[in-house]
Amino acid sequence: MWVMTASGYKDAMGPHQFSLTPTLGRGLLAGLAGTVAMTAFQRLVEMPLTGRGDSYAPADFAQEVLPIRPPVGQRRRWLNEVAHLSLGGMWGAAYGVAATAGLRGQKAVNVVFAAVYTGDVVLNTALGLYEPTNWTAQNWVVDVVDKYVQALATGLIFNHLLDPAR
Repeated sequence: MWVMTASGYKDAMGPHQFSLTPTLGRGLLAGLAGTVAMTAFQRLVEMPLTGRGDSYAPADFAQEVLPIRPPVGQRRRWLNEVAHLSLGGMWGAAYGVAATAGLRGQKAVNVVFAAVYTGDVVLNTALGLYEPTNWTAQNWVVDVVDKYVQALATGLIFNHLLDPAR
């Protein structure tokens, strides 16, 4: 993939080819960090503005796809946090796959967000966990913005701290 720079066009992958495994691992780390950034955004900005309480969607998803009994109290909160970070890590791994394919920057963020967000909504709807046809406009905005913040943070962290092409 070629990108335009101030001095002309250059190969975005540089002179080296990158294997999937280390780039996938870097993506996973970026996804974990991106999830922490999204959580901070939710708690410091979005939730105070919207008045929305904590979401247990990650725990609901984990309970649906894993052979675990529904936990209660603090154990449910722990499951929610672990599932939240795990799902964010998978978003980051998807970014690593995109980076291996030569995508970087805002284009990579947008492509990964579109693919993973669509998959997230479709899968959770198929599992009976989401009912997007019943969501209000605010529900849609909150869901898209929160997860786009995660995608942006993941991309920034990968591109500026973890990218093997740097």
